[in-house]
Amino acid sequence: MKHKENKLSLFALTWPIFVEMLLGMLMGNIDTFMLSHYSDQAVASVGVANQILFFINLMFNVVSAGTSIIIAQNLGAGREKTATEVASVAIVLNMVFGVMVSGLLLFGGKFIFQLMNIPEELAPQASTYLLITGGFVFLEAVRLTMSTIIRSYGLTRLTMYVALGINVIHLGGNYVVLYGTFDYPFTGISGVAISTVFSRLIGLVLLLILLRVKTDFNWKLNKLRFATIKTHASALLKIGIPTAGESFFSTLAQICITSFIALLGTQALSAKIYAQNIGMFNNLFTISLALATEILIGRFIGAKLFDDAYKKGKRYLRSAVILSAGSALLIALCSRFLIGLFTDNEVIINQAVHLLWLAVLLESGRSGNLILINALRAAGDVKVPVYISVSSVWIISVSLSYVLGVYFGLGMVGVYVAFICDEWIKTLLLRNRWRSRRWEQIDLIGREAVRGQIPF
Repeated sequence: MKHKENKLSLFALTWPIFVEMLLGMLMGNIDTFMLSHYSDQAVASVGVANQILFFINLMFNVVSAGTSIIIAQNLGAGREKTATEVASVAIVLNMVFGVMVSGLLLFGGKFIFQLMNIPEELAPQASTYLLITGGFVFLEAVRLTMSTIIRSYGLTRLTMYVALGINVIHLGGNYVVLYGTFDYPFTGISGVAISTVFSRLIGLVLLLILLRVKTDFNWKLNKLRFATIKTHASALLKIGIPTAGESFFSTLAQICITSFIALLGTQALSAKIYAQNIGMFNNLFTISLALATEILIGRFIGAKLFDDAYKKGKRYLRSAVILSAGSALLIALCSRFLIGLFTDNEVIINQAVHLLWLAVLLESGRSGNLILINALRAAGDVKVPVYISVSSVWIISVSLSYVLGVYFGLGMVGVYVAFICDEWIKTLLLRNRWRSRRWEQIDLIGREAVRGQIPF
């Protein structure tokens, strides 16, 4: 019952999630920045290894994606005991999965680098970093799951504080192994890898303590019947697998589009990267809004407050589109100054400025589909939104990017027009799905809550 002391609102949930995600992104950049003063080759090696680890984290989201929704629905339905059961099953599932992946990286890391045709001079250092971080990647799997569980209880500030602590410890560890005046058995690449693992371990311990102290969580997996564990695991995977599949195919589509952009030349690719990085903060905020929406809608659905869920979903959609468009417009107004901080190439600056103005339409459309797909997912409507998202990105975004950008010679402007069409078409289709209210018929948890009960 401890979590009910917290009043949940969209903004109260969103801003800590945003800070936590920002800190998580910075954690990966800390290694790159600090190693850049150590060795360019070390930076390249860590970058290669992190590409593999990024895709692995996507796989861990298979369980984490379902965890947030099912716990939120059970809490909304007043089933705290069932919520803790789901949390226990989710942690064990991702831990087992993480151990399997750790074993794969320990024994197959070098083979993976061979498949990627990594230059021979980078392979030893990349292998060292992957051996250490990959060997303990199961810790990250459990940490991500625990963070998701705590956020599902509405305690987003706590996970933010833990993320801040992890970054401070990681930064301190990197400084010691790279610039420390004392002799250490591990320095350079190996030292940074150990610093990464150590900071994540501390984060895991902190999250475990918070989970026990601040929520109703109680580890009783050994007391659950096999049928109960199977039911919870099935529900988690029912949501998680389509969600992870959407991330995989969307990432694959972006790789394909990047290959088209490469045909436009280095300047076009540079302009896209600068525009994308500058707009990154707006994108992170939108994702944070979507995750907060998922938690809140899940509570309403669990309590069978379908009318409230429907109205809140529409309200959150409007808020996200307005906020995203407003922040993108502010960035566009300052675009020439912002791009000028990174390059003095006028051709790149002009292209990037055009892209950031187009991003006003792009980000508002993207915010709409992110809010809607997370709201539908929170209601248990998983498959149809995934079909819409994957079909649109390949049929519209990928195809139009080549046709407009390459074939008709519109360059990056054509590519961004394709992105805009994709995002807005997805938003309109998902909006129709939300308005159909077919999601009211989907029951993930066997709801027994009385209609009208307040879920938080």
